Amino acid sequence: MSLSGSTTTPHLAVFGINMGGAGDPEAMIRVARAAEDAGYESVWTGEHIVLPDPQAPPSPAPPETSMVDTVVALSYLAGVTSSIKLGSGIIILPQRQPAVLAKSLASLDHVSGGRLLFGLGVGYLEPEMTACSTPMARRGERADEYLAAMRQLWIEDATSFEGEFVRFSGVTANPKPVQADVHTVVGGHSRRAARRAVELAHGWYGFMRDPETTAADIARLAEAADRHDRPEALGPLEISITPQRRLGPGDLEAYAELGVDRLILQPGWHKGEDEILAYVEQYAPAR
Repeated sequence: MSLSGSTTTPHLAVFGINMGGAGDPEAMIRVARAAEDAGYESVWTGEHIVLPDPQAPPSPAPPETSMVDTVVALSYLAGVTSSIKLGSGIIILPQRQPAVLAKSLASLDHVSGGRLLFGLGVGYLEPEMTACSTPMARRGERADEYLAAMRQLWIEDATSFEGEFVRFSGVTANPKPVQADVHTVVGGHSRRAARRAVELAHGWYGFMRDPETTAADIARLAEAADRHDRPEALGPLEISITPQRRLGPGDLEAYAELGVDRLILQPGWHKGEDEILAYVEQYAPAR
């Protein structure tokens, strides 16, 4: 079932533009430009502010893994690219101060000419949450409120907000984003994430999903869409997926039949620049 109404081949994107072999400043530029020249729709960062040391489940990467800050990386790339979209995959929203993040993202959208795709999630690594002075409890409620407060700062002047976690009164933040409503994508595989995507976001992002798990995810999203109201202004729910494996014969068609709008391909954080560039070329949309 397609929640987005898309009947076309999914857009292709590249994940991990700020990590590992792509995390070197000059390599980051070369990979982003190669992706733009090859016809990819967007490049996406990965994000963990800190990683547990030593690595222990469910930490996804060893502590020596380099991850350049999302806003720094995407702002850097905005100045050396012209059309490719710039995605955060994903910002762990409860860990951030919402007014400060709203300013950073609005500025990124401003300098990039409206190319930001704001991917967000609620987090799952307790050591990281603790390092960011963020309680694990009620992080979902905190994320929902932060997003509402940020949107108010993006849209309104002389605005006020009174919530449980965020309060401000009679303030204005400029510049506003170029986008009238910053394109927002919710990550996560839980029922709560599905509801958040349906109620609050333009899209949903599933990470490391094969066609079978993607089908189950989309069924969960459809169930959430039946249960919860979706604001008309958000439009059809867009589906983004990072595949669990390299694309094989028939995979692109399988994801398309499920209604996936964007495949965010992952070369691998452990790969060197040359391997990443070869991967970008292998799956180039222009081919």
